Amino acid sequence: MTIAPERSRTAGREPDVRRALDGVADPELDEPITDLGFVRSVAVADDGTVEVHLRLPTSFCSPSFAYLMAGDAKDAVSALPWVTRAVVQLDDHHDSELINRGLAADAGYLGTFGNEAESDLDGLRETFRRKAHTAAMERSLTGLLRADPDLAETALGTMTLADLPAGDRFTAALLQRRAALGLPEDPSALVLVDEHGQGYPPHEVPLRLRRARSTRISIDGNAHFCRGLLRTRYPGSESDQAARPEGAEATEPTFIPLSDLQEHPR
Repeated sequence: MTIAPERSRTAGREPDVRRALDGVADPELDEPITDLGFVRSVAVADDGTVEVHLRLPTSFCSPSFAYLMAGDAKDAVSALPWVTRAVVQLDDHHDSELINRGLAADAGYLGTFGNEAESDLDGLRETFRRKAHTAAMERSLTGLLRADPDLAETALGTMTLADLPAGDRFTAALLQRRAALGLPEDPSALVLVDEHGQGYPPHEVPLRLRRARSTRISIDGNAHFCRGLLRTRYPGSESDQAARPEGAEATEPTFIPLSDLQEHPR
């Protein structure tokens, strides 16, 4: 089924769909699929049917990640009160046919992949929630160190949420990740904690901070890499990507579309 967007008389509903998709994140990159440029198209029919096409940086992106995002996208769109039918199609992936068939049948991950799936996606989702929290925690604590050069790393173990700048985007992101894990959000709660909300003794704080920094750098690096791969695979997709405040991207493009190289040899 293909719905021509230009023919739709309900095009005003497309922003509703895109806002709903803003809540769907790539689990590994901890960014909305809308900001990453993964939403290829949105079309709304007069009868309330919505068709969304997704694209990924490579054809071999993890099938479990791909299914998770596509499934979350279908759930988000289906939750809109005026939607009568949501169709989500993953394009150009080596498992597109299998995933799209499973989505259409609401078969779930295990029902779609059968014996190839070792378990459901709950464990995977939880793992990446913890990584996202770790990265957000590191960004906030590093912000405190930059704001006060005399602040010792060991002192970070006693910092509470009340010590973070109110209204700061890093603080807001951290609170959001803590909520996802069910960690306390009251002002007296420690910032540097494990996934159970437990703090660390002072002598462990520098090591825990370095490990958190490694996690954050890994997420930032993967995000930069995947954004570049998408722009290379789909020239013009950069116009669908939002600027990324976490992890600056290089001024000079790391990935140059092949069409550019053919037209402008370097």
